[in-house]
Amino acid sequence: MPDDPDDPDGRLLDDAVGRLVRPYTFSDGRTTPACDFDLMTMVVATGNELRRNVGLDHAHVLELCRTPVTVAEIAGHTRMPATVIKVLLSDLLERGAVVTRPFDFGKPGPVPVPDLDLLEALRDGLLKRL
Repeated sequence: MPDDPDDPDGRLLDDAVGRLVRPYTFSDGRTTPACDFDLMTMVVATGNELRRNVGLDHAHVLELCRTPVTVAEIAGHTRMPATVIKVLLSDLLERGAVVTRPFDFGKPGPVPVPDLDLLEALRDGLLKRL
């Protein structure tokens, strides 16, 4: 089982069934983000100091945003549904902790190198569900 900083004892995640806590508990019951994101929206932390403390899940997402990352990648790393990630990112965006931009496939420039481990884990997870 992978290490989860939000669940160091491994009590909230089970290899066979997944997360043992309903996803909406991580977003205070909210299921709709206040901002518009899609799975390929690029997100990066601004480095701005947050005026209020954030929960562990917000902090974990913010840590993943130290370098530009897509919403889909964050969801994969955290093993949370993309909808929950969008709500958490929306909170961080409103507090000025992250900035976003659409992923532009057409413009030349550095192409982000996909995380091979993440892609393989995603593939393996999808194959398990078939």
